[in-house]
Amino acid sequence: MSTWYCTTIRQATAAGKTVGRVRLLDDPPTDGQRYLLCNAERNAALGEDIRALSRSEAERLHLGDEDFWIFDSRLVARLLFTEADELTGVELITEPAQVVRYSRLRDAAWHHAAPH
Repeated sequence: MSTWYCTTIRQATAAGKTVGRVRLLDDPPTDGQRYLLCNAERNAALGEDIRALSRSEAERLHLGDEDFWIFDSRLVARLLFTEADELTGVELITEPAQVVRYSRLRDAAWHHAAPH
């Protein structure tokens, strides 16, 4: 597949960059989570490291429920959703202490998550 995302991830990982995510899953997974899991095999073939962690385990570990991306260890994009799980915007965070806080959450989730 040759979408913008696929091309970008393939080029980034070929250049030696790391692309990974931890996906929190409900029990049972929602329709949206099942859809995203179907894409995990394709994304893994592009070089992305995808892991899964149950939402209940994330809650037990006090990891919160924020959905965010970290870029180059200096920019956090926190995704904002409605109660109906509709994306409404993105908050960009560059304040170093906050970036470190999100990095610690990511690292803890990564440690406990299972590879796809």
